[in-house]
Amino acid sequence: MSTFYIRVIIYLLCFFLSMYGLMALDFSKFILKGKVRQTYVLYFVLACSLAYLFGNFLMSIIYFFY
Repeated sequence: MSTFYIRVIIYLLCFFLSMYGLMALDFSKFILKGKVRQTYVLYFVLACSLAYLFGNFLMSIIYFFY
């Protein structure tokens, strides 16, 4: 059961790191006028995707050396 909590913490940490990293991109160049809500959805989906990939990468490295 403790591995579940470790995985959740890793995924949450990676989610916040990916949100922080995505803040460096200027999405205003890619937004159509009046499509702000869709941009927020895209931002959230990108952050979730990056967090999932980065979390799986970290967990595979941890389990490889553990």
